[in-house]
Amino acid sequence: MTGTTRSSGGLDDRRKRLLFRCWHRGTREMDLILGRFADAEIASLSDDELSQLEHLIEVPDQDLYAAVSDSVALPAEYATGLFDRIRSFPKESGA
Repeated sequence: MTGTTRSSGGLDDRRKRLLFRCWHRGTREMDLILGRFADAEIASLSDDELSQLEHLIEVPDQDLYAAVSDSVALPAEYATGLFDRIRSFPKESGA
C-alpha cells in the first residue's frame, strides 16, 4: 500500500486536514499505521475522538511508533481509548 485509499470528498475540513496529516507523518511506518486507520475511521470519529487524534499526531514519530509497537508507554495524556484502537487496528488489509 502506498497511500490513502479513501477520497476526502464528503469530509468536513477538519477531517480532511487530519486525513492528510495522518498520511504525511515523516516516517513511512507511521504513515501506514495512522493513514490506514484514518482511511477506515475518520468519517465516524466523534468530535472528542478528533480532538484526541489531533493531540496524538503531535507526538514525534519515533515516540509514537515505539508506543504503537509496545516498546514504551505513552504519557498518560496521550494514552486514550483512541490510541488503543489505533494500536489494535489490523496490521494488514483484510485482517
